[in-house]
Amino acid sequence: MDLQGKTALVTGAGSGIGRAISLSLARRGCSLALVDVDPLGLAETCDLAAQNGVRTSEEPLDVADREGVALLPQRVFAAHESVDILVNNAGVALEGTFEQVSEADFDWLFEINFHGLVRMTRAFLPFLRNRPEAQIVNISSVFGLISVPGQAAYCASKFAVRGFSNALRLELAGSSVGVTVAHPGGVATSIAKRARISSAIGPDERTRLTGEFEKKLKMPPREAGEIIVKAIEARRPRVLVGGDAKFVALTERLAPISNYHILSKLL
Repeated sequence: MDLQGKTALVTGAGSGIGRAISLSLARRGCSLALVDVDPLGLAETCDLAAQNGVRTSEEPLDVADREGVALLPQRVFAAHESVDILVNNAGVALEGTFEQVSEADFDWLFEINFHGLVRMTRAFLPFLRNRPEAQIVNISSVFGLISVPGQAAYCASKFAVRGFSNALRLELAGSSVGVTVAHPGGVATSIAKRARISSAIGPDERTRLTGEFEKKLKMPPREAGEIIVKAIEARRPRVLVGGDAKFVALTERLAPISNYHILSKLL
């Protein structure tokens, strides 16, 4: 897929992997419709992308906003003639076991990580079908490959993204629309600092959990963004982002039940 002259819509574009993907696309001459709940981060990404001479637009939006997502195509097409690539990247994290996490917090995470992704896909798929070639890119996680304690909500949402993406790819087989699901490993973003933490977890434990999480985030976002954009160019069905993600995927295949115990001993 030649990205020169194409238009991509990227959610969660205000920072981290979303910003890195946006800038990688811009360096290849791809125009951008950028979406994020943080207007300041969104504006900064737009300014950085525009330095590549591509058309950019910014849409401050929470993908959990059902009405906002439904109206988004109208606003996007006021600034761009078409959309060829949809990158569903927006996501949040939530620390706590299933019993520690409230129903409201569990639902909050799913509204963003899964239902927001599904709504964005539903809103733009009819327009993507009209393009000669188009790609949907859904960002899952290494926790969409394996499950770990303390991340029941997050793992559930990322497994849901994986299952949805794989089924959608089969349903769209033979059409102009491809589907890529990405599984990043530990990318050095602010997701740990921004994670919502169960009120059942004390302050000392919160500090410890955040610190342990951050230690695992090592890959520079720019590198992750390049890997994902190269997968878009190749129209790959799946991309494992980082050596840790590849190792986890292999371990999961060899030990589908006991992989966590093996990995915890090795790491």
